Amino acid sequence: MPTKAEILSEIKKNKIEFINLHFTDIHGMVKSVTIPASEIESAIESNVWFDGSSIEGFTRIFESDMYLKLDLNTFRIIPWGSTPTAFFICDVYLPDGEPFMGDPRQILKKQMEEAKKMGYILNTGPELEFFLFKRGEDGKVGILPNDYAGYFDFTSDLAAHIRKDMASALLALKINAETLHHEVAPGQHEISFRYADALTTADAAIIFKFTLKAIAQKYDLHCTFMPKPIQKENGSGMHTHQSLSDIKTGKNLFYDAKSPDGLSALAKNYVAGLLEHVSAFAAVTNPTVNSYKRLVPGYEAPVYIAWGTTNRSALVRLPRVNPALAAKATRIELRNPDPSCNPYLAFAAMLASGLDGIRRNLKAPNPVEENIFEFTDQQAEKYKIKTLPANLGDALTNFAKDKMLMETFGKHFTDKYIAAKTQEYDEYRLYVSPFETERYLKY
Repeated sequence: MPTKAEILSEIKKNKIEFINLHFTDIHGMVKSVTIPASEIESAIESNVWFDGSSIEGFTRIFESDMYLKLDLNTFRIIPWGSTPTAFFICDVYLPDGEPFMGDPRQILKKQMEEAKKMGYILNTGPELEFFLFKRGEDGKVGILPNDYAGYFDFTSDLAAHIRKDMASALLALKINAETLHHEVAPGQHEISFRYADALTTADAAIIFKFTLKAIAQKYDLHCTFMPKPIQKENGSGMHTHQSLSDIKTGKNLFYDAKSPDGLSALAKNYVAGLLEHVSAFAAVTNPTVNSYKRLVPGYEAPVYIAWGTTNRSALVRLPRVNPALAAKATRIELRNPDPSCNPYLAFAAMLASGLDGIRRNLKAPNPVEENIFEFTDQQAEKYKIKTLPANLGDALTNFAKDKMLMETFGKHFTDKYIAAKTQEYDEYRLYVSPFETERYLKY
């Protein structure tokens, strides 16, 4: 971690004028307080107080005082804009000095402490897909893809240059992009970044989102992480690679050279935990009504709750790795999350579920290596495969019934989250869509 003196030196050297202090609400929206650079020493030493009652899912008006504690590890200088600005990601605390457990970052940190007690560190590598849309003549954002390339297409159009610009901005923010490519749908792209511990990658995912939006804006485009913006096209996922390592040795605990598939018994317990709880934690990893427009057959998104050793149609799969690197690189991939989620909450839900599988020594079912995308309901029933929730309402019902997840997230968060998301789902159910008026007005 950099020292206060080192940070002050960097601020002075780069003539930084303002500092943004970032945190997220329960929906994953980035919130921010900006302070002049002259106040940074006081902010580091004495924190920054703010009113939490106006933040979705935080506190009531009569208990609103909270403060932000700057994580010095997250100090970054923003490489765009006319005014030299830097930022920190912060943790939220209550006046008595206790962590605020409605803060998504604190929820993940608490769960990582639980893993630490068991001797584990969760490492994650999320793949965030996104769309770039043009603005209409009126300046409003519409469903106008900025290109019509396909999966992995090599092009020399504007999109290829934008991806490189995005990767350069990420690198300046100490996020190393590993691959950049066009995805399946028109205007859809993916930039993946380096595998690390879950807190580091959750922070990186938050930085990734607002960085890509800022770079897209330079080109008069809109970057969206909406799961399913275009009808009859693939949606955007946040496939999450994950493994546990030994807290003392750093050894990858998901690898077993003696296992036929290279996956350890511990890893299979972890997978079993994911499969056990995914119908409930979908409310967190797929948190919008639009999320479930992506989770339908025919568009490469998982629907059936199963796992496979290399099967891309499975909810959980074991990606192939270079045999020479298997001891370090072996991991599992969860494919239902989408990029509209709050990554802190999503990783906390995955970790809690995996640890539950380990504690209870849950046994993963036999892997399914057939193309599950083509399964009929009868075939799924033959394999005793259940399906993911069909909508946000079903996911919220499952979430509220899952005692382990309720304990993991705590009463304050679950009450606020379920209430907010139930209201969102109710508003959706009451909305009369153009589809309905076009089809049924003639009746």
